[in-house]
Amino acid sequence: MAPLIGRIWEGSTRDTDADRYLEYLRGSGLAEYARTEGNRGVLAFRSTGAERADFLLLTLWDSEEAIRRFAGEPLERARFYPDDDAFLIRRQPTARHLALVHHSGLRLG
Repeated sequence: MAPLIGRIWEGSTRDTDADRYLEYLRGSGLAEYARTEGNRGVLAFRSTGAERADFLLLTLWDSEEAIRRFAGEPLERARFYPDDDAFLIRRQPTARHLALVHHSGLRLG
């Protein structure tokens, strides 16, 4: 199995901002992931409650060097964009990295 690294980041918005933030993500971070050499894909998860929406981004990478092309140094530092402050009421300042040790057929759609 070729090495694969998962990078996990979490943040929250007000529930009323959830859809707008998702659209903002599509034009900022999600688009940049797709443009970064070595990115193998992204899964964006969202849960909404009475007052906030939680987002979890799981990006897949070929190597730590590929992650550095996106995130820079230090590798664990989360990457933020100019309008994140307008949306995020909670955010992790760091991302976690995990090595893939097993997978079975992922079918989406």
